[in-house]
Amino acid sequence: MPRRLPPFAPLVAFDAVTRHGSFTRAAAELGVTQSAVSHQIRKLEDHFGVALLQRQNPGIEITPAGAQLRQELAAALDALGALDAQVRRRSNRTTLRVGAGSALATWWLVRRLPDFTARYPSINVDLKPLETGESSKRPLDVRIVWNAIEDARRTSTQLPLFWERIFPVCAPYLLPRRRPLTDPDGLLALPLIHKGDNATGDWGWPSWFRRLGLPKSGAAAGSLTLGDMGLCMSAAAEGAGVTLGRSLLVADAVSSGRLMSALANYPTVECTKIQVAQWPADLIGDRSVELFVNWLAEQAETTVKNISAA
Repeated sequence: MPRRLPPFAPLVAFDAVTRHGSFTRAAAELGVTQSAVSHQIRKLEDHFGVALLQRQNPGIEITPAGAQLRQELAAALDALGALDAQVRRRSNRTTLRVGAGSALATWWLVRRLPDFTARYPSINVDLKPLETGESSKRPLDVRIVWNAIEDARRTSTQLPLFWERIFPVCAPYLLPRRRPLTDPDGLLALPLIHKGDNATGDWGWPSWFRRLGLPKSGAAAGSLTLGDMGLCMSAAAEGAGVTLGRSLLVADAVSSGRLMSALANYPTVECTKIQVAQWPADLIGDRSVELFVNWLAEQAETTVKNISAA
């Protein structure tokens, strides 16, 4: 006889809403809209024929039926999570699914992966580039994300990796005598590369012009606006102009001579975010994850030391 089961997606939505006490935060966790979450809750209430939640302003109120379902559902989902971890560990999987921002993957991580595979030849790495705003529900074993500093503390499911500085970089041949500018006014004669249409704060050239005492309208003609950091760095390396780079991302390009600091002296500007390695709770203690995350931390530390010594 077939099992009669409630719809699973609405159960997951209900669990997220009751854990967060908010449709907005539940939608963010699930990577969907608030209206989609509301639709799933209504579908679940129609299935059971009883009200489970009442929207308040702000927050929600759980009905008695909803409170009972929440308790029983939490136990059921915990059991499913444990089952998933058990099966994955028993499978002796050899592929580690890793996600990282496209700029970090291209300009820093990819060139270091041969070292990891040489040390641990039994572990295959499947690297997926992550786009800005991509849903955190994508199935990955380790993801490297850019988190606000206050959310980047070390926990059982994440490890802070590196805190970067921001400074202007360009191809050496774009600069007089292939040397960093000693006078910031020299930037006014060079084309600039902007990250995104609305780059503000430390990522915007207007902010840097203010720091350097330069006129806001003094930039040379021929500037470019590109959609992400990787494109900005690629264009800069090809001599298209000066871009604002992050210290870890540009470290290898500076070391190889593809890029260099555009200024001999510049303000120390630290990023307000930090790169963090994260993994699911059900992979706590997983050998492949531990080896990879520890290796990441080692590579990050080495890069930072090389930057400091340069």
